[in-house]
Amino acid sequence: MSLPTLAADADLLLSGRPLIDLRAPAEFAEGALPQAISLPLMSDAERAAVGTCYKQQGQAAAIALGHRLVSGDIRAARMDAWLSQIQQHPDTLLYCARGGLRSETVQRWLAEQGCVVPRVEGGYKALRRCLIDSLDRLSNQLPLLVLCGMTGSGKTALLRQLANGVDLEGLAQHRGSSFGALPQGQPGNIDFENRLSLALLRQRQAQAPLVVLEDESRMIGRCTLPASLYLAMQQAPLVILEAPLAERIARIQHDYVDSLWARYAQQTDAATAWLQLADFLTGALQRLEKRLGNLLCRQLQQTLQAALQAQQQAGDASGHAVWIGRLLTEYYDPIYHRHLQQRQQPVWFRGEAAACLAALRRHTLPPQRQSQ
Repeated sequence: MSLPTLAADADLLLSGRPLIDLRAPAEFAEGALPQAISLPLMSDAERAAVGTCYKQQGQAAAIALGHRLVSGDIRAARMDAWLSQIQQHPDTLLYCARGGLRSETVQRWLAEQGCVVPRVEGGYKALRRCLIDSLDRLSNQLPLLVLCGMTGSGKTALLRQLANGVDLEGLAQHRGSSFGALPQGQPGNIDFENRLSLALLRQRQAQAPLVVLEDESRMIGRCTLPASLYLAMQQAPLVILEAPLAERIARIQHDYVDSLWARYAQQTDAATAWLQLADFLTGALQRLEKRLGNLLCRQLQQTLQAALQAQQQAGDASGHAVWIGRLLTEYYDPIYHRHLQQRQQPVWFRGEAAACLAALRRHTLPPQRQSQ
């Protein structure tokens, strides 16, 4: 019986159809697709044994060993997991590493149970190649705008109000500074690239006249922006978001102190939560010591410790505004102004949040066509 296959193309990726990833857990951990669930045909140990057998005895012996390892109760349990996923999501597809023996085997086993499920031609390798090619191509094709602004000006909040915004920090699960680490950690770089490529494909599908990205360095935490997109961002027109210092201080305190404390407090007892918050903030400052200089770093640490103590003992969090204000005005702001002066791109718009948001929503032509 001929069983159905589907091409590993952009249409499949944009469909959002659920995917069963049949690769071993270690393969899945190295990189996968956002809509995929790991339900492997073989465990890491089983895959390693089959691979050794293949090298020593050839393909036929390796296939026979694989069938012995995945048989009886083991096969039944894995079959139940596949069938359960398919029953919950009837449009599920199968893939393995290259669309070969593993996905063909599972597809045949399912068909024998009366469950016909398409598999992806070329498997994960073909899907990954499609995403990488799309990422390079769209980086050069999409009309980009880069949203700039001093630390704490609210760039991410503005970006998330735009249907045509691509949140790089959200995709990387990092806020892009020494204080930017989030409790859930970051995806691997392959997963980050996969998510980013899908986000750009969705913008192309929506025929977005402009695609807005937040200004970032090449590294967002430990995730690296692809060279093609980073270069395109260095050439794209700028939107400069402006905000008063007091507003920026308040936003930084909310994001990096108040919200983080609340999250820690939900997960553990108060004493431990305070230690976690103090460790995070002091550690983030300490990582900046070489750039801040020993004197400024030491002064900020002392102010931070006083603020933490006042907050813990009296519930007074106002002291955080002091060290945050100094960190912004004496470190982050000079860096921002220096980098902005070095930029060669035209400024497409400049203003506070409401004005920037209105301008971005009002314009429908790509920036290079505005003057035509």
